[in-house]
Amino acid sequence: MAHTGNTRKTTSMRRTLRREAPSTIGLLADEQDFAAMRHYRTFTFDDHTVYLQQVEGLLKILAAQGMHTTVALFDPEEYAEYCAESGLAPDAPASRSRFTAEVAAAGATVAYTGQPIDTLIPLLVSRAVRQATWEYATVLLADLGECADCGQDIGRAAFDRASHLLMRTLETAGPGTHHLVCSTPTENEQLLAVLHTERGATGPARLESGEGAEFVTVLAVGVALESHGGLVLRTSNPGTPDRVHGWRLTRGSLVPLTAGEVFSAYCTDADTGDPVSPESGVEYCAGFDIGADEPEAHR
Repeated sequence: MAHTGNTRKTTSMRRTLRREAPSTIGLLADEQDFAAMRHYRTFTFDDHTVYLQQVEGLLKILAAQGMHTTVALFDPEEYAEYCAESGLAPDAPASRSRFTAEVAAAGATVAYTGQPIDTLIPLLVSRAVRQATWEYATVLLADLGECADCGQDIGRAAFDRASHLLMRTLETAGPGTHHLVCSTPTENEQLLAVLHTERGATGPARLESGEGAEFVTVLAVGVALESHGGLVLRTSNPGTPDRVHGWRLTRGSLVPLTAGEVFSAYCTDADTGDPVSPESGVEYCAGFDIGADEPEAHR
């Protein structure tokens, strides 16, 4: 009887530890990635829709057990490269599990809080795109080196300048819920960053640190490369129409657009160039002077 009691106690302790051990699931978000994994004998799913249903079912079970679960985007090409570099057999569940853990540690993840799989997938893909953009922009800034004239680190100076521009924009915008979009062209990519923030009647705007760093990094690329980027601010306040303002990034400064330019930019399809109907309850306004100092002479 004592032995049985000890066994039950051990089992109970293990269950407690299991509930406190976080879980990560690597998700094949689209059918193309799913098809690539079907080449492995040990990957036994043959229908992407059924696979997603099974993943959602597993997430619900783990949540019902009180376990914290995150979902990571599983990329078959990156997985194959990882196995080759690590000397792992790609056609093995243990290799997939190890890769998923590595991705979760360094990549984009979404915590499962009961959201439907159809909601979870776009959120996960969006987060992965954001992280890839931030990583690309960070590497680009780091590779710029030092200014030949003054010896200053170009990437660091551009980041500081971009931080100053963002803070001045939010300070001048006043209270409200602010949605900002920064677009910066580079030689190989069109970088896009989005920032959501709120500012009360008093005090500074409240920024989520990760999103803020991503936004500033993309803006810093435009500052450093002196590219023709742009910034759009949409402000919402209860009982009033949303206001949309815009600026052109020119040589490290945000130059206000006219109301007509803001309207044209907001009401034109970026892919086709066709006009898009303006939103009701939205005022398209000229960009305002954010009061930022001019860039330093070496810029």
